[in-house]
Amino acid sequence: MKEKYYKYAELLLKKGLDIKVGQPLLVNFPAEAMDFIRVLTEVAMNLGVRDIYYDISDEELKHMQLKYYSIGDIKNSRFWNKSIHDEYAKKGAAFLFFVSSVNDRMKDIDNEKLEVAQRHSLQTRKLYREMQEKNEVDWCIASVATKEWGDMIYGDTTNSREKLWETIFDICLINEDDPCLAWTRKMEENRRNYQKLNDLHIKELHYRNSLGTDLKIGLSDKARWLGGASLIKGREIIVNIPTEEVFTTPDKHKTNGVVYCSKPLLYSGSIIKDIMLEFRDGKVVNYSASSNQQVLKNIIDYDEESSYLGEVALVDYDSKISNTNILFYETLFDENASCHIALGRGFRECLENGNDLNDLELEEVGYDKSRNHVDVMIGTKDLEIIAKTSDGLEIELFKNGGFCI
Repeated sequence: MKEKYYKYAELLLKKGLDIKVGQPLLVNFPAEAMDFIRVLTEVAMNLGVRDIYYDISDEELKHMQLKYYSIGDIKNSRFWNKSIHDEYAKKGAAFLFFVSSVNDRMKDIDNEKLEVAQRHSLQTRKLYREMQEKNEVDWCIASVATKEWGDMIYGDTTNSREKLWETIFDICLINEDDPCLAWTRKMEENRRNYQKLNDLHIKELHYRNSLGTDLKIGLSDKARWLGGASLIKGREIIVNIPTEEVFTTPDKHKTNGVVYCSKPLLYSGSIIKDIMLEFRDGKVVNYSASSNQQVLKNIIDYDEESSYLGEVALVDYDSKISNTNILFYETLFDENASCHIALGRGFRECLENGNDLNDLELEEVGYDKSRNHVDVMIGTKDLEIIAKTSDGLEIELFKNGGFCI
């Protein structure tokens, strides 16, 4: 296991961040992952990193605080005050965020407290988020195995964490002789895939499946497809490990129809199941969920633009993650096993010269400026997508859940 820890840490620091000698590093991780973080620290030190800030999270402590804290107390808690991110962004730091899943831990917490905690977390790292939006900060999201997450997937067994680690290693190509080289080749394949989409000049996507989804999503003339790696400060960085998606930013005013989500969503410790969203002229006008519908409402009502779409992503149903047949209850994995859309903020990098557009120009192309971004999974084995091109052609893009071009 420890040998794979070293290979995983090296992959994340070299390909996920392209870390530089002397560059500060902020690492956000769950407390249970300290055994891996010690290995990551050693690898980072060997690569010339000296300034490392450990932003440790603990879901049980968060739950305890939310249970007893007032709204004012929440705003004074270090768990939701992320101003250290702004401080490290100013220093030119790289940011490595580790996610894991928790089993509906916050189901007994008042929704207002959950919303305040989430908002405060975003508001106290405003500079970091602005720099991230413009690709001015190095960042990567990856995962670590925890016992609780392993139990959710494999049942409460003594080796559930170890089994989950092995699944993560397999998905992230750590079992390859040279994981960094394997990811270089994977990104080259991704680049070929999204270039095919750019060459089609798609202006609309029409989704249909047996769940009842019948959704049309319009793209602006400036929309550009990307996938896998992002160009940050002139360097190619894989911001999500793992990743299978190709994605773009839609025109927020041009979504119409209904979509039924194919996987649950874990958001702020709450699991939202059986999500339905109905759109009219881009905006969610009706919604439902079989659990935690109030949390879904909080997502939709987060701000003026959070009820519109900021991302549309295509993922072949026959993908490495999907073929595990595991529901991970973690967006990083579930979104890369399924086509998905995102409520909230779009990606400037998915617009032609997006970082150079002013607010008026961004509005003209339907860019979503929400402060939030939440992915929901909509891919199924029978999903069909028809693409309409700028010259009026209709092309079958997806059939039986996968690409057919």
